[in-house]
Amino acid sequence: MDYIKRIKQLKSEKKMTNDELAEKTGIAVGTLSKILAGISESPKLANFVAICEALNCSLDYIMYGIEENRNNYTLDQEEMTLIEQYRALDTRGRETVGALIAKEAQFSPTKAEQSPARFIRPEPLAARLSAAYADNKNGFARRTLPLYDLPVSAGVGVMLDGDSTEEITVSDNSRTREADFALRISGNSMEPRYRDGDILLVQETDTVEFGELGIFILDGNGFFKVFGGDRLYSLNPEYGDILLKDFHDVRVAGRVIGKLKKR
Repeated sequence: MDYIKRIKQLKSEKKMTNDELAEKTGIAVGTLSKILAGISESPKLANFVAICEALNCSLDYIMYGIEENRNNYTLDQEEMTLIEQYRALDTRGRETVGALIAKEAQFSPTKAEQSPARFIRPEPLAARLSAAYADNKNGFARRTLPLYDLPVSAGVGVMLDGDSTEEITVSDNSRTREADFALRISGNSMEPRYRDGDILLVQETDTVEFGELGIFILDGNGFFKVFGGDRLYSLNPEYGDILLKDFHDVRVAGRVIGKLKKR
């Protein structure tokens, strides 16, 4: 149970005792001790959310070890480091880097040159940055995604029977390339991680794994929830579970892979 190791590590870094963590989360000391000992049979999702808030970390980090990008959700860490280093250069330094990137891009194999039967690796970072400087005056490559106007509910559900969309422009990077469309949510059942009006990046699929965030269509109503096997969970402890057996038509519309950072 790697999540236990991560909780203990963060607790140790903050020099926080079990009693202090219990006080900050509102979880009984006995219950918290069982969770950290790995003997709790079915820890509540609400407890994990409270622990994340107390330790100032994301649920994705505690459960899966995925670091949260706090600076710019649509740039990976390598890209942010390179951009910061580039901005620190003088004019001569920027011209040198630009020339080097342009030269490196010439040696990057195109998709047409690669065998479709082989795994196609992403283009080298140098090639992607070169395209960014050529295509955008701010130095960022961009792409468009369809944004659905009708909100998916992070609350009690809303009909998803419209086809009206608009095109939005986002940074072109490894995260946004996985997204097939964007979706605006409403409601507060996925707080504190996701709030009313947030725009989600969604990868189109008809299946999700246990514990993954997804867009679900239940008897025609759309929901943004956590998949729990026979039920859907909310991150807000004020909301109860949604039992899938209570619905006739249950479908998965997509896997949520992130959200766009608000400007």
